[in-house]
Amino acid sequence: MQGDHEQRLTELESRIAFQEHALNELSDALAAARDEEARNALLLHRALEELRQLRLALSSGPVTGDPSNEPPPPHY
Repeated sequence: MQGDHEQRLTELESRIAFQEHALNELSDALAAARDEEARNALLLHRALEELRQLRLALSSGPVTGDPSNEPPPPHY
């Protein structure tokens, strides 16, 4: 009887240790996902701001196809 209780206790301790390990891994994965979501939100915000600036620039002046208004290519 005593050996049976010790075996059950050892098995329960093993299960608890496994669950604690799994919870730590899930917690780390959740933290990483939240960090990635924050980075993605920042990138989206920046892209939307650049788009807004581009739209503002395009709406404030006429769009011309005059090559003389273009900067020279980088190899000059």
